[in-house]
Amino acid sequence: MVTTVAHKVNFYDTDAMAVVHHSNYIRWFEIGRVEFLRQAGITLTELMDDGYVFPITEVSAKYMNSGYFDDELIIETTPVALTKAKMAFSYRVLRAADDTVLVTGFTQNVFTSRVTGKITRLPDKYYDKLKVMLD
Repeated sequence: MVTTVAHKVNFYDTDAMAVVHHSNYIRWFEIGRVEFLRQAGITLTELMDDGYVFPITEVSAKYMNSGYFDDELIIETTPVALTKAKMAFSYRVLRAADDTVLVTGFTQNVFTSRVTGKITRLPDKYYDKLKVMLD
């Protein structure tokens, strides 16, 4: 299941040439992941309150076209893998005005105990909601 979320490029997201700084796309992948979890019926607050965090262990981005100040973006997030210990996503960030793909990307996250910092298995309470989103 692909989830989408809109985001407007702020002036502070750009460099001296009014072009989006490359580091922002990684932040925008996170916006996509958070929206994906919301649509699955999970909030990060709930996960953390239950003792789980979701750190990134791998990230990649392919920059294809430039984004600019005031562009309206669409962040597409697609789950590509899920186990009880990790989850992976692919992304596309597009300019809404003309559907130009600006960046494609990938992240892998692991489910980790907030207390110990060690990788842990996600309980069915969360896993089942995520699994439905992949089917």
